[in-house]
Amino acid sequence: MDGRLALPQEIEGFIADARVGRLATADREGQPHVVPCCYAWDGHALYSAIDAKPKRGGQAPLRRVRNIEENPRVSLVIDHYAEDWGALRWVMIQGRAELVGAGAEYAHGASLLLSKYPQYRAMGLDPARGPMIKVVPERVTHWSGAT
Repeated sequence: MDGRLALPQEIEGFIADARVGRLATADREGQPHVVPCCYAWDGHALYSAIDAKPKRGGQAPLRRVRNIEENPRVSLVIDHYAEDWGALRWVMIQGRAELVGAGAEYAHGASLLLSKYPQYRAMGLDPARGPMIKVVPERVTHWSGAT
């Protein structure tokens, strides 16, 4: 066994195809922080880059990065909304995050993100701009209005 969670094919596809998720981190006191993020899924882990888009906070590490350093437990929600509530669905991934600064793991995540998002191909991904966030799921919960 390679440590992967066994997920239904439709859930794997939903995770892989969705364009944005909401990443929830918490500091050591448990104060939550949620931000939308682009990510790529390889069937085992999610990768999200700290990229060159302007962010508040200047040179200090982003709050999500500081939170992961203090508390690696995270959640990521991927959802689809429709006026037809029978088409609503979501997936919540709970797991552990790690910061990947360079090397083969960074290159793997960058390759996935560059394949998925043309915007990353235009701006590039460089470890000098910040780490890659890798989330390894420990639990996946999902719901659909169609069921």
